Amino acid sequence: MTLLCPLDAVEDFAAKGFEVVLGGETQSIFIVRRGSKIYAYRNSCPHLGVPLEWTKDRFLSIDGRFIQCSMHGALFRVQDGLCLMGPCEKQALKPVLVEVYNGEIHLTPQPSDPGQSSPKPSNSR
Repeated sequence: MTLLCPLDAVEDFAAKGFEVVLGGETQSIFIVRRGSKIYAYRNSCPHLGVPLEWTKDRFLSIDGRFIQCSMHGALFRVQDGLCLMGPCEKQALKPVLVEVYNGEIHLTPQPSDPGQSSPKPSNSR
């Protein structure tokens, strides 16, 4: 496991980006916090492959309810990364596996094909 940050470094209903090594390559990912649950995805819009954030760590819509693409405004559900509105409707963000352990968020070993895993929230232990 790779430590990303303490849980309290990410406010509730906020997001934070990271550069990590996945499959031997440096990748941009982000996490979204909902209480003690953490959802993590690759930072790449399924429509154009562009990074999602507006500015550093700004991945969410103004009201914080959705992940929003900065390029074309597509809205994604936080819980599963599914696009609800925009040119990539019904496509989904690629999940990244994380775990909250002892108040810290850790990147966990990823399956060989992240697109085959279903996003699951990480719960505090």
